[in-house]
Amino acid sequence: MPDMQVTTGTVINGQIVVDGAPLPEGARVTIVARGAEEVFRLTAAEETHLLEAIEEIERGDFVTWDALRAALSKR
Repeated sequence: MPDMQVTTGTVINGQIVVDGAPLPEGARVTIVARGAEEVFRLTAAEETHLLEAIEEIERGDFVTWDALRAALSKR
């Protein structure tokens, strides 16, 4: 599993400029924007839980819709 890191940045001229050390070329990123019209707030614990869930999905530790539907139909 690839290492993950959390960083912040700013959109300048339509591109995200990362604060601090640059991310490696080709890095896949997930963006959660602050200040959009539709907002949500996370506590530190919720943010940790969200990042852990993203890690689970990236390593393939999830149930597909078809598998869930099949399991539910057996009940």
